[in-house]
Amino acid sequence: MSESLSGEGPTVPAPVPPEDADAWYAPDVRAQRETHPGVVATVREEDGFAYEVREPALTERERVERATIEEHFSDANLRRPRTREGTRERAATGFEGKYARALDRLLSGSADSRRRVGYYAMRDLRCLGELTPLALDERVEVGDTTGERLFVHTENFAPARTTLRADHEFLERFLAERLERHTVSFREFDVPVVVYRERLLGTDAFDTKYAVLEPELLPGDEALIEACKDRIWESNVDAVVEDKAAFVRERAREFLSRQLTARNAGAWLGAARYRARSALAEYGVGVPPVDDRYASERLDDLVYYVLRDFVGDDKLTVPIRDAYLEDIEANRVGERVKVVPRRALHDERIPTNLVFEDEGRFTNLVTQLAASDGVELNASNPSAKVNLNPEGVAEDTTIRCAVGLSVISEDGPHVSIRKQSPEAMTPVDLLERDALPSELVALLWMLYEHHGVVLFSGPTGAGKTTLMNAHMPFVRYSDRPISIDEGSREVRLPQETGVSLTTRDHEDEYKRVTMADLMTETNYLNPDIEVIAEINTPESFETFGEVLNTGHGVIGTTHAETVQTLVNRIVEQGLPPYLLEEIDLVVFPRHVEGERYVGEAVELLREPEGAAGASAPDGDGGATGVNTPDGDSHLTVDGRISKGEHDIGWNRVFEREHGGGWTFAYDHPNLGDGERSLGHRVFHRLAERTDRPVEDVEAEFHRKHRYVRYMKQEEMDDFDSLFSFLSDLRNDEAATVERMRE
Repeated sequence: MSESLSGEGPTVPAPVPPEDADAWYAPDVRAQRETHPGVVATVREEDGFAYEVREPALTERERVERATIEEHFSDANLRRPRTREGTRERAATGFEGKYARALDRLLSGSADSRRRVGYYAMRDLRCLGELTPLALDERVEVGDTTGERLFVHTENFAPARTTLRADHEFLERFLAERLERHTVSFREFDVPVVVYRERLLGTDAFDTKYAVLEPELLPGDEALIEACKDRIWESNVDAVVEDKAAFVRERAREFLSRQLTARNAGAWLGAARYRARSALAEYGVGVPPVDDRYASERLDDLVYYVLRDFVGDDKLTVPIRDAYLEDIEANRVGERVKVVPRRALHDERIPTNLVFEDEGRFTNLVTQLAASDGVELNASNPSAKVNLNPEGVAEDTTIRCAVGLSVISEDGPHVSIRKQSPEAMTPVDLLERDALPSELVALLWMLYEHHGVVLFSGPTGAGKTTLMNAHMPFVRYSDRPISIDEGSREVRLPQETGVSLTTRDHEDEYKRVTMADLMTETNYLNPDIEVIAEINTPESFETFGEVLNTGHGVIGTTHAETVQTLVNRIVEQGLPPYLLEEIDLVVFPRHVEGERYVGEAVELLREPEGAAGASAPDGDGGATGVNTPDGDSHLTVDGRISKGEHDIGWNRVFEREHGGGWTFAYDHPNLGDGERSLGHRVFHRLAERTDRPVEDVEAEFHRKHRYVRYMKQEEMDDFDSLFSFLSDLRNDEAATVERMRE
């Protein structure tokens, strides 16, 4: 107590915040703040710290209304926020649209009463239940679940005991961190997607997850959707339907709007209450009811699901159209669909919130995906590899899909989808990501321009096609590149002279286009360079061997992680070993812990028998080799193919160091600082091909290397602009250089 100014006796001190040292009325309070209207969080010091939450108090009538709301929404498909950020955003937004209309018919009383009950409705139905106040408190930074009770760490107090159990239903969402948020377009809808990381050990093997936030459904909506789909399926059509989506949309909106109107108009008692509230609102008593028969967004949400199932790809509709994703995998019924994002932050396989619970529905989707490319799946033909071109995806995006029915797949069908990025990367993009050295870009430039033979070899997902496509602008604008086989869909040719030829294995046997047919067709097209994007089947290896004998330039990709594996595959496919001499350079990309980069680039050498064994040890940048036969072959105990008159050796032109950066095989003593001679066999082959001295080839390499560094400096990361610059450089190098200087 303190003396009053008039000296008439003690008085109560002036009010101060509870955590203030002079707050004699709350000696154990260390912090207190309002985290949401009507919600107060307090930290007390009682045998350690305690975190308490005071929420709005309800009257008996309000508690009955709260129970009524929970019962009404018990059958609704309501989506909880996946992260703390999502919880805060939802609480700040409040109830809108169709939710506001539903609550308007369930709540009565004053505005304050409706606000108190509405808080609990938001907390329990659309947020994280009892964890919601903690998620709304920005001072809470960490959650500790090591004991029976949940402990939290705030900015200034830790640990603080709460009244909640450590195994709360939504605990992982309360601690989750949002990594990425974007929308995916499907028809006229923009569907939100969130990638988030859960920071809770011991609950799920995957901590990073991908969630499609499709529209939430109110009670009875799922039955309406199924009834609408049945009605459309049974509809009689008098004419040819040219726009399937427009037809489905029109019929769905017509049927669903009638059903929603009938449901609302059927409750006469509710309508009378609605009119009474309208009359009272005119005199300032209560609040006016929401106008219209139903919320327009509710109709839109229902139409979305009908369109998704009829003209989309069921639960894979959004992932297939999400440019953020590279791979999509649905392995079996009852298991989460997995996806692989493109970005280095989290480009490992992660689960989604999408699950196929019904095998029949999953089978229909698999059959539909195959049929979209002309393949009929059945018991005698249970699997296929197809190309997809769904609506809403860029035309230049290649989507390759492997599907299988339950005949060959345990626990139901399976789907595996690989999507090529719609925007082709350039060498500048790769240089900025430290994926390869500028010297290698210059060397590939020379090989592409002078019709060399280049292979990009590595496992699936290592970036072979990306590397191959990125350097396609280096092919002369006047040359004619021809891409061959199904993989040609993944090849981007900026040249007006380019042609893509493709086989269709699923066509009628009398109309089937084979690799032999393509080879014949290619010869008539007078190619300069032939591109075989997937050299993996016996037919493609045979084509590769035949192309090597033509003298044309060849660019291709194949699945072999090491030189040994590559040589083994080529020989096992029946190609004569001498054809390996025709390969100028093999580039081996790697994909390690989210990073894609060139691990090494080698040139193959044909040496007399025994030379490989006398070469430098593997890994020191020198030459190594394996024995390959001119006739029959067999594997030795050390994995080498032996017994032949010659060995196939190789020289590592580039090799990535463990700490990053690259080492090169050769240095030239007469070159200046930073200049390196990178070729051994490849420069001599280019000299022979262009009828020039080797010194001129090396001079061309260093000149191109300087241009590559200029491209990086000027950030020439647009595919078409780079092709235009290179064309100008070839047409008039002096004028282009002068423009560069200006």
